[in-house]
Amino acid sequence: MSHAAVPPVLVIHGGAGVIRRELSPAKEKAIRAAMTRALESGYAQLKAGKSSVDAVSAAIVVLEDDPNFNAGKGAVFTHDGKNELDAAIMDGDTRRAGAVAGVERIRNPILLARAVMEKTSYVMLSGQGAEAFAQSIGMPLVDPSYFRTEERWQQLQKALKEDGAGKSHEDEETAKHFGTVGAVALDAQGHLAAGTSTGGMTDKRWGRIGDSPIIGAGTYANSDCAVSGTGWGEYYIRTVAAHSICMQVSQMRVPIKRAAAVVINQEIPALGGNGGAIALDAHGNIAIPFNTDGMCRGWIDASGVPHVAIYGDEDDGSSAPPAPASAASADDTGDQP
Repeated sequence: MSHAAVPPVLVIHGGAGVIRRELSPAKEKAIRAAMTRALESGYAQLKAGKSSVDAVSAAIVVLEDDPNFNAGKGAVFTHDGKNELDAAIMDGDTRRAGAVAGVERIRNPILLARAVMEKTSYVMLSGQGAEAFAQSIGMPLVDPSYFRTEERWQQLQKALKEDGAGKSHEDEETAKHFGTVGAVALDAQGHLAAGTSTGGMTDKRWGRIGDSPIIGAGTYANSDCAVSGTGWGEYYIRTVAAHSICMQVSQMRVPIKRAAAVVINQEIPALGGNGGAIALDAHGNIAIPFNTDGMCRGWIDASGVPHVAIYGDEDDGSSAPPAPASAASADDTGDQP
């Protein structure tokens, strides 16, 4: 199913669980600048007439390359002192998807996930097999040390000390499993796409994989809806969060703000989880629900002006989405983020 031509829209996130007191002015400025660059990079693809998949890929690469986010360089460390990366991408027009999990030598996991979608008959590859596939298509591997940052290493050291003392993790980001990046886009042809990339959770063990690379849990897109989540992955898997939002939009014709709010702010917390998501429908309506103190988020539409917000009391623009393309979306006045 395809839609009529519409003004392109791009929405991104850089992780939920942001606490105002934990960000220095310098780091906050760096995060806002990186989010702006990601929006501009992805939107340049849309303005050039490229696909929503191109836009999502371009935006996420910027965030993977920035050490302020838990994806690519700057990913958190596992219990064993490694960086294990996950990513997924989905083309809503065709419902083709690709994902990688537990890779340790891929600079931009979102690009490898896209290669899985476009160059294989599979949806998900993991670990050494995914890296062997990368080599087979000429994608270079990087030394695992590329991903290391001192901030993430110290987070692990603190977590290990708390483990040894039998204490719960005090650090919010460690305790609540936040930090994923993602993007959703609507291109000029009316096609949607979603992508997500993450380093997982600090101190994770035994090859744990969260929701980000699981199609339907942390990442999903169809012809009516695209979603990328960020939060406590186990709960996004158990609620099949991204798919649940899109099925409400596609099958029940629930406005996207309301559908996203029900899953993120009701179903997930009811089970004990938390986090946020970005969601976009085929008319350009945006939803950015989250139930934490903050979430790095941004959007850009036909105006070409990037908007970035971090804290919960900031206007992220989703309360005033682009004008609907048809009367079918005119009642999209559901819960605000």
